[in-house]
Formats: sequence, C-alpha cells, structure tokens
Amino acid sequence: MTEETSDAEDIVQEAFLKLWRMREKLDEYRSIDALATEIVKNLCIDRWKSPVHASVGLDEIKVLSGWDNPEQTLVANDQVQLIGKIMETLPPLQQTIIRMKDIEGYESEEIAEITGCDIQAVRMNLSRARKRVREVFLQLTNERKENQNENRRFA
Repeated sequence: MTEETSDAEDIVQEAFLKLWRMREKLDEYRSIDALATEIVKNLCIDRWKSPVHASVGLDEIKVLSGWDNPEQTLVANDQVQLIGKIMETLPPLQQTIIRMKDIEGYESEEIAEITGCDIQAVRMNLSRARKRVREVFLQLTNERKENQNENRRFA
C-alpha cells in the first residue's frame, strides 16, 4: 500500500504499538487479524492524506524554495541529506520523536501515546534532538565553508 519498504515498516511498527496499548481490550474483538488489518489500512490512509509524508525530490525543493538557480537547489538538497545523516546519529528515542514531530507531523500528545513516554519526556527529547542537530549542522557547515575558503586561497 505504501510502495516504500521503510514506510511499510514504520506503519507496521505503529500498528503493533497501537495493538500493544490496547492489549487488555483485545478480547472484545472477534478477530484480532481483522483489527490489525484495519489499523494498518487506516495508518496507510493517514499517511497518504498527510502532505508532510510526501517524499521531496530535487524538483519539489526547487518549487518549494522558489529558487530557479540549480546551485541553490543542490545546496538545499545537500543540507537536507546532511540533516538526515545527523539525525541518524541521535539516540533511538530522540530519532523517533524528532522524525514523528518534524517530518511526519504528529502532535506531541500522539507521540507520547505511541512511544509510551509522558508528554514532558517527549518535549525534552525533542528539544535535545533539535539542539543537537542544529549544533552539529552548524559545526559541519562552518567547517565546510572554512575548507572552501582555504582551497580558494591556494587555488
């Protein structure tokens, strides 16, 4: 239904979390398989409806940014990829929370429910994750600029 393995894995994980949270009420359902299928179907539909879930390619970055300059578009794409790599270095819970909040568009309350954390823990982890991504991003981009300036001096 998603045509993307990673999206499908995320949806299945969310479905399992939903089933786990409602584990004490599962006896009320005649078919847990049917319930699980319905949950997965609804999660897929939610993902399709949400514009936040759409993958963004170079053409979309250009359109979204309003840039006609291919160089600016490539720089923006490089920055998006760098941020993605930085996010991969975060602790797993922070990765999950920042992805759910900033990429998938979940509300903090929904994230708390899905992850099993209290709302304050979600906010704290989100703040720490954003701060770390910002710090590393600025550090790496400043290093790149310094290297470019140094290369220009020697050229």
